[in-house]
Amino acid sequence: MRRHPTPKSIFPATIPTWTQNLYWYHVLWLLIIPVFAFLLLRPPPVHPATIIFTFLYGWLLGLCTTVGYHRLWAHKSFRAHVSVRIFLAVFGAGMAQNSIHWWVLWHRAHHRYVDTELDPYNARKGLLHSHIGWLFVRRDEAEWEVDMSDLDNDPVVVWQDRWYYPLSVFMCCGLPVILPGVVWGDWHGGVYWAWLCRMVVAHHSTFAVNSLAHWSGKQPFSTKTTARDNIVVGLLALGEGYHNFHHEFPTDYRNGVRWFDLDLSKWVILGLAQLGLATNLHCVSDRVIESCRRQDRREDIVSAAHGDVPPILWDDYVRQAKNGRALVAIAGFVYDVGDFIQRHPGGEKILRSAIGTDATATFHGGVYNHSLAANNLLATMLVHVIRGGGRVELLQKKM
Repeated sequence: MRRHPTPKSIFPATIPTWTQNLYWYHVLWLLIIPVFAFLLLRPPPVHPATIIFTFLYGWLLGLCTTVGYHRLWAHKSFRAHVSVRIFLAVFGAGMAQNSIHWWVLWHRAHHRYVDTELDPYNARKGLLHSHIGWLFVRRDEAEWEVDMSDLDNDPVVVWQDRWYYPLSVFMCCGLPVILPGVVWGDWHGGVYWAWLCRMVVAHHSTFAVNSLAHWSGKQPFSTKTTARDNIVVGLLALGEGYHNFHHEFPTDYRNGVRWFDLDLSKWVILGLAQLGLATNLHCVSDRVIESCRRQDRREDIVSAAHGDVPPILWDDYVRQAKNGRALVAIAGFVYDVGDFIQRHPGGEKILRSAIGTDATATFHGGVYNHSLAANNLLATMLVHVIRGGGRVELLQKKM
């Protein structure tokens, strides 16, 4: 799997430091090419077929990013047939937002370190930085503890990462110019509308999720992060603008959870499921969603089900975990995480390492300070309470 070299390995020491730290690939695609092209090219006459093709092709590539890069590979919110994965990888390269592996690494880092110095598009550094500034500056990816083992073992991701640059050039620049030029003779329109204008609009619609959806909008599910639900961004980014929901429930295949929300991506995933090309669509239960909407405490959810939570001795908990049951103990409670391991946003390794141990410190800030939604989702996996662990007495008082 390709790793982007550090600046010192590709620039001589005599070059100023600020130029060494620039991400030149992004500078080229996001600034130099668009600026010079728009300065040198005159807008061509509008050809209806070119405009229609531009919109349709733009939506197709955008959906390959939202459905593929984001919801399938970054968050594993569903599984897709290999033919769908290949299609998403090939056409997703046409968005010119780097390879799946690179994109997912940075996006997972964003979720894990949101609003901190380790967040690659930290919204607290300003609107310009979170929108596009972060793309121009290299950073050491080794500073992030992000599990990428699932993508390292995905042959489609490995193949796309190897051939990303020729794929990206052809799908972003070649095909949208060649098709209008060959089929209906509009070469100028293909260059101007289908390539340049489409690329610029697509880029900034995606970037708006990192900037505007962390700056303006509602926070119905949590106020702990800057993530917000922004309807305008939802429309521009094919459903990705419901960002407050997404940061609370990152493994849900939906971002706009209500049927009338402007989330085209979830309908595409549902359509693939109807065709048998997508399976294991993950939905957070309405109960957990509503508990977060009301900003409920996790203890309230656990207490409501206290009659169904049998106690267990610590030695029995450890024995069952050693015998293959995916049990994790947190703050005196025991949870069965077997069905959640592959969907864990932090990766399988971290969750598997917690099985059979006391993971209280790990869950509450040792590795990641989990959100209210994560606490409420965890409560739905409750199977036991540790006898003598303090929580039994708490539950008995509430009976």
